[in-house]
Amino acid sequence: MTAIAVVTTVASRKDARMLARAIVEAKLAACAQISRIESVYTWKGALETGKEYRILFKTLDEHYAAVERAILDLHPYEVPAIHAFPMMHVAPAYAAWIEDSVAASA
Repeated sequence: MTAIAVVTTVASRKDARMLARAIVEAKLAACAQISRIESVYTWKGALETGKEYRILFKTLDEHYAAVERAILDLHPYEVPAIHAFPMMHVAPAYAAWIEDSVAASA
């Protein structure tokens, strides 16, 4: 099984906490980490800058589709950023914890 990190961003700490709790409580991710960030992006032809919160979900590759679906169902943005990357060289005990934490979902 491949451990992955799924990332999205939201505008408020309240939305970040709501998404993090919902996805971890549903056992789609072992944990979620919330970080305050500044984003620079284009939206509808305009250059934007804003404070956001990045949420990093630790899960397994086989659960990506369910995590993406949950984010899309709960996310306040019209087009949320959702992407994932594999975790390379994960400590075996940590990888087992991720697997055990999401094993009940599917």
